[in-house]
Amino acid sequence: MTLPPIRDWWPHLSTEARRSLLDGDLPHLTEEVREEIRDVTGAVVGMQETLSDDDLEYARAEVEASDE
Repeated sequence: MTLPPIRDWWPHLSTEARRSLLDGDLPHLTEEVREEIRDVTGAVVGMQETLSDDDLEYARAEVEASDE
């Protein structure tokens, strides 16, 4: 299973989901995050999905931009 493009779902995630993605040391997305992505995109997100380095870079840039 492939994770949908982060630009499609990141803006719609809850604050808690965003924190778990950026602050966690978990190797895979949590059930809550997968569920939120599914709700936004309609895609079934597998239990083994992780964020790529590019996705993490995008997410961090979005957080920094929103802090400005």
